[in-house]
Amino acid sequence: MPTAKQLTPTLDTGHYRRRRTTELQDPAFREAYGQARTEIAQVDAVMRQLDALREASGVTKAELARLIGRNPSTVRRLFTAEVNPELKTVAAIATALGARLEVRPGDKPAARTRKARSARSVA
Repeated sequence: MPTAKQLTPTLDTGHYRRRRTTELQDPAFREAYGQARTEIAQVDAVMRQLDALREASGVTKAELARLIGRNPSTVRRLFTAEVNPELKTVAAIATALGARLEVRPGDKPAARTRKARSARSVA
C-alpha cells in the first residue's frame, strides 16, 4: 500500500529551469535577463533598507501608511511582496522616516545606449 508521501504529487519546476537555460543561450535574452535581475535586486535592496529603518524607528506599517497617505495594505505589500513601487511612493516613505534617497555611481561604468554608440560610430 502506498504511503501518503507517495500519493502526494510533487510540482515539477524542471521545465522552467530548462527553458531559462535554453533562453539564456541567446545573447540578447541573457543581457535583458541580467539587466532585469540587477534592477529587481536594487529595488529590493532599497525596500529592505527602508523596512529596516522603519523597524528601527519603531514605526508600524499602519502608522507609516497614515504618514504617507496610503492604504495600510498597500504599504504592507510594498515590504512583503515582489512589487515594483513607484519612485514617488518610495520617496514619500523615505521622507516620512527622516531619510533621503540618493543615487550614486556604481563600480562599473554606465552602459552606453545604442543611440550613443550609433552616433559615435557615425562621427
